Amino acid sequence: MRTLEFHSALAPQIRNFISLRQLSGTDYQSQALLLSYFDRFLVEEKFEASCITPQITDRYLLTLSHLAPRVQSNRFCVVQQLCRYLLRHDPLTYVPEPIRVIASQAAHQPYIYNQREVGALLAAAAELRPPGSLRPLTYRTLLGLLYSTGIRIGEALALNLENFLCAEERLYIVEGKFRKARWVPLSTTTCQALQQYLDRRLRIKPRSPDSPLLLNQRSRRLHHVTVNLTFRQLLRRCAIPHNEHAGPRIHDLRHTFAVHRLLAWYRDGQDVNARLPWLATYLGHVDIHSTQVYLRATPELTEEVARRFHDYYLQQIQTNGGQS
Repeated sequence: MRTLEFHSALAPQIRNFISLRQLSGTDYQSQALLLSYFDRFLVEEKFEASCITPQITDRYLLTLSHLAPRVQSNRFCVVQQLCRYLLRHDPLTYVPEPIRVIASQAAHQPYIYNQREVGALLAAAAELRPPGSLRPLTYRTLLGLLYSTGIRIGEALALNLENFLCAEERLYIVEGKFRKARWVPLSTTTCQALQQYLDRRLRIKPRSPDSPLLLNQRSRRLHHVTVNLTFRQLLRRCAIPHNEHAGPRIHDLRHTFAVHRLLAWYRDGQDVNARLPWLATYLGHVDIHSTQVYLRATPELTEEVARRFHDYYLQQIQTNGGQS
């Protein structure tokens, strides 16, 4: 991540606050980026006061009104954290009230791609320009990896060459959410697709073990913003309805992976409840409660659940009938 620069009257305090959070073991990179937006706002407002006031936080909140509720909450939360830090040194610092927690029904509803849509996205990625460059293969590989493994987009973009162990059929996620590392087993077909990409990727520098696995057109690591813009282009090309705030999002491929994995277990006759902890571990969750957020009742999944219940019901009738 590029080094952030702060230029407001509170820049020294903001830098000290970020350093303190990082020294405590918190990554805080994404939060630091959100603080840079507040710093830029202070510059634009020509804010020169020695402490934060209710008026300045109210005006900042107004500038966030065009954003999705969850984004507003995230951006304002880091400002609250900064204010609590500043309060220790200046008792006149105002600490704003938190934005009311968004009700679950108002939160983003994940979009579960069907098999046809996934295939269309992969095909469209393979047709990206410029033809003959690494870019089409990079995006096809990225989308295929997200769908087949369910890893987070940030985890995929952070992968280095050394993190893919083809012979062992697994990926090493160095730093997932909450800075947790984990191994991700891969299917044989996913390994083959990644190796095919590497055969082409390794013709381009950098090729050191710690260099990015997925490269952009400038031979650098893919950037999250650019990937999202490209993904929206692919959605349009595949005629998948979407908008910037409501989705579908590239992160929904992670949701799709979880639902399709559950569907496959139902179709294979597996004990789904017993396997949910496996899915939680694979996705990098602490427990199955976090995993349950990713599960949605698609028509196919509902049909499989109903079929299993029907078969169980018939079996119970036959068993009880035989005993009588």
